[in-house]
Amino acid sequence: MSVHALAKSASHNFSKTLVSQLTLIEGRGIEGDCHNGIHVQHRSRMHIQPPPPNLRQVHLIPKEILDAVGIGPGQIGENITTTGVDLLSLGAGTKLHFLPADESGDEESPHPVVVIQGLRNPCPQIDKFRAGLKESFVVRDEQRNIVGRRAGVMGTVHAGGVVEEGMRIVVESPGEYQALACV
Repeated sequence: MSVHALAKSASHNFSKTLVSQLTLIEGRGIEGDCHNGIHVQHRSRMHIQPPPPNLRQVHLIPKEILDAVGIGPGQIGENITTTGVDLLSLGAGTKLHFLPADESGDEESPHPVVVIQGLRNPCPQIDKFRAGLKESFVVRDEQRNIVGRRAGVMGTVHAGGVVEEGMRIVVESPGEYQALACV
C-alpha cells in the first residue's frame, strides 16, 4: 500500500498538475491547492451560508480504478493516487498514515494523516473531460439506480506534513465501521 502519484492546482481547473510532493496542513488541506480551507472550497457549494466545513480537503483514488478507465493520475482532479489500498471499502473515520517507504518511520513518529470523510460523487465535469466517462465511476442496479460510486474518497487533514511519491500507507480503522456516503 503506497502513494503512486500526487497532484495539485492553485486554480479551479478540473485536472491537476503532477508534483513530487504535497504539504498537508492540519485542518485545512493541501498547501497551494484551490481546495485548501476550513470551509468548503468547491465552487458548487461555496454559495451555502453559513459555509459548511471543508470535508473535501484531499481527494484520493486508487490507481487501479484510473487504469480501468484509461486515465492518468491528476486527470480527474484527485490529489493522491494510491496503489494497493481499496479506499472504497474503508469506513468513514478511517485514518491513512503516510510513512517513509524505507520503513524508517513508525506510527509513533510525527507524520501526515488523512481521515476519510466520504465518497466523491462523480460530477458532470467528468463528462466534459471525456464524454461518457462519468458512467464509468458509478455502479447501477437492474433499474439503473446508482448503488455505488467509484470516483475515489474525500478526506480531511488530521496531521500535517509532507507526502511524497512512494510513501507507505498504513490504514487505521475506526472503532466502529460506518459506510461511506457522498460528501
